[in-house]
Amino acid sequence: MTPLVHRLARALYALLLRLGLPLYLWRLWRRGAREPWYRRAWGERLGLYRGRVEPGALWLHAVSLGETRAAMPLIEALREQRPGLRLLLTHGTATGRNAGRALLRDGDLQAWLPYDMPGAARRFLRHFRPSVGVLMETELWPSLMREAERFDVPMVLANARLSERSARRGRRLAALMHPAARRLTLVLAQTPDDGGRLAAAGAPQVLVGGNLKYDMTPAPRLLAQGLQWRQALERPVVLAAVTREGEEQPLLDLWREVPLPRPLLVIVPRHPQRFDEVAALVQAAGLGLARRSAWAETPPADAAAADVWLGDSLGEMPLYYAAADVALLGGSFAPLGGQNLIEAAACGCPLVMGPHTFNFAHAAELSIAAGAALRVADLAAGVDAALKLAADPQRREWVERAFAFAASHRGAAQWMAQQVLGLTGEPLTPALRLTSAEPKAAG
Repeated sequence: MTPLVHRLARALYALLLRLGLPLYLWRLWRRGAREPWYRRAWGERLGLYRGRVEPGALWLHAVSLGETRAAMPLIEALREQRPGLRLLLTHGTATGRNAGRALLRDGDLQAWLPYDMPGAARRFLRHFRPSVGVLMETELWPSLMREAERFDVPMVLANARLSERSARRGRRLAALMHPAARRLTLVLAQTPDDGGRLAAAGAPQVLVGGNLKYDMTPAPRLLAQGLQWRQALERPVVLAAVTREGEEQPLLDLWREVPLPRPLLVIVPRHPQRFDEVAALVQAAGLGLARRSAWAETPPADAAAADVWLGDSLGEMPLYYAAADVALLGGSFAPLGGQNLIEAAACGCPLVMGPHTFNFAHAAELSIAAGAALRVADLAAGVDAALKLAADPQRREWVERAFAFAASHRGAAQWMAQQVLGLTGEPLTPALRLTSAEPKAAG
């Protein structure tokens, strides 16, 4: 494509964002009624920041809760390799920003990343003047990338992934996305397949070094608490982990058909704004409900007798995995790509997944091969498999295989930290290197 086509595409993109700005702000206000963080620091969404800051911080953008949690081991490794590191942490969602607060130390900064309009991106970079920018997983914004190049800020896409489905979409928007990818200084991809697709999309330098999610360590306190819950219950526990809209109703319909006495079903929705909605679905299905938010450390006696527990809390996924005998992977039974399945393995929870795991394709196949998970054709088969696995006398072997699978793939955090710090003077370590002209090297 010619430079003129790229300029026209960028101009149209910026115009559409400006026209949609009132709608974006209205949506923020509405979401803020349930999640107050969305009504704070509105000006930052437009690149308007207060006060003076010292330039040179390492900037890391983790848009939401999942990316923020994945960034934790990388941030720890960065601090270990560069004591005194000053961090600028940005987000796009309230859950991400709330989780990110726990990662801050004295001298660190936290802000909203502005909407991807040229002026807002320019004001953001002029205000903070970061030494390097790290975007987590899939966050590639055309205006931001262009302004970062103008401000001479090296940009890294860390823990990067790109499914074939997303790559096809990207090719339809090649006039916008290829220039953005070419402006990346470095891509640190999860798998060779991800690396090959990103190289083909235009990224000039791609290194393949694994998935940060394997380096996430579940909190021992939460694991111990979950095991205590499980030991106090007198029936099996099936967890529906990180469910998405449209998944709970079919599950509840199937669960009502399970013969009595049923196992306990625990549902943990992905988005906290849906907690009340899912609670209403459970009650409408005629099933007894207990909500995690209703008790502190120990479930009361009436909760133990409920048909369904609703995991309406944040930051407690290890607790739910530890309390469960088996988990159904949210997002995998409808064409949504699946959720993070590595955390279940790290907590020793066997997993049943549906056919749709394209967001974690490599990890899904590795977990199945390791005997830590199994795949089924649909949700009905998933419920049947989960019930059988929860009652399997050999279940402990599944648990051990899950732990072993998660432990065998650790190490990406230290490696990625070296690559990021190498852009500020540290030497790069040898790794698989791909260029946009060599996508086949990923195979």
